[in-house]
Amino acid sequence: MAHFLPYHCEGLHLNSVLPALNHLENSMTKDMSLNITTALLLIISTHTLAGFEPLPLIAPEPSDNPSSVAKINLGKQLFFDPRLSLDGTISCNTCHDVSGNGTDSAAVSTGIGGQKGERSAPTIWNAAFLSSQFWDGRAATLEEQAKGPILNPIEMGMPHQEAAVERIAAIPGYRKQFAAIFDEKKPVTYDNIAKAIAAYERTLITPNSPFDRFLRGDKTALSAQAQKGMKEFEEIGCILCHKGPALAGPSTLKKGEIYFQWFPAMPSDYDEKYKLKEDLGYNQGNDKAPTGKWRVPTLRNIALTAPYFHNGSVKTLNEAVRVMARAQRNRVLTDQQAANLVAFLESLTGEFVVQKRPELPPMGDEDQQSTLSNY
Repeated sequence: MAHFLPYHCEGLHLNSVLPALNHLENSMTKDMSLNITTALLLIISTHTLAGFEPLPLIAPEPSDNPSSVAKINLGKQLFFDPRLSLDGTISCNTCHDVSGNGTDSAAVSTGIGGQKGERSAPTIWNAAFLSSQFWDGRAATLEEQAKGPILNPIEMGMPHQEAAVERIAAIPGYRKQFAAIFDEKKPVTYDNIAKAIAAYERTLITPNSPFDRFLRGDKTALSAQAQKGMKEFEEIGCILCHKGPALAGPSTLKKGEIYFQWFPAMPSDYDEKYKLKEDLGYNQGNDKAPTGKWRVPTLRNIALTAPYFHNGSVKTLNEAVRVMARAQRNRVLTDQQAANLVAFLESLTGEFVVQKRPELPPMGDEDQQSTLSNY
């Protein structure tokens, strides 16, 4: 039975819902459209868990990529450096603008040559607290994620890893930094480029939101309406998926475990209106077998990151909460409920550390033209 659940139900004992399921089964003599998934969604709609956690001030880091000031500074330079793209026009920061909300605020992003992607750029702020990266969760770590856009032909367009390494290794300032940070015979490698970028990204944390202050004991931090929205968030069942420090899944996942959910879990008019099923997300490594599952996105700073969903199809937060309530919880919100939820979600906006654009090391005169025209 658990195989059919459209979300994880940690803490939910099936023997507590089986009597209700049996009652439903006995009553479904004519309308068989209410399947087991729908029944479970309805039955446990008020079953919530203690899933609220304040955002930590420091992100966890892997043992094979410990942070240092030098590595973080190098990663910041690489994050801002358009020379990691084929034509020298696109950097990580182009689509994940850390001077703002960590996205490009577009429905879909634009890569080299003006090419358009198929998905909206998720925010890089607080990405260190996610169970995996990309909308479909195909990258387990920030290091793995950092490698993807550089080689994506629509995004940064480098033809292969060696091209990216050659581009960076041709810059004297980078060669010196890599040699000081990575104790290796050839320190400028694709893995080390990714490690440096990931080290910088782990510093992109927005703490001390009104919600965090409320959880830490300041009961005046949330308005009365935001507190009502918080209660609605629990009662409707949003917290079943949006929990943990990033409100993107529990903080107790095993190493390598990804917090996937089906979206949309239930059919509605929104499917066609916002083209929610044209892209079915995670494909388990098989491009021909998408699953309809997505990594649960963070709700941190959600009031700043419109447009919403993987295809950027919903322009306002008020509409986004209505879509989620219907698509995931089979609930039609009243105007007051939607307004309360929006007030709560607005309380998740944290404090942003100003990210000054770093000074990038110049190309060597002898390499200035050759490395930009080799590919």
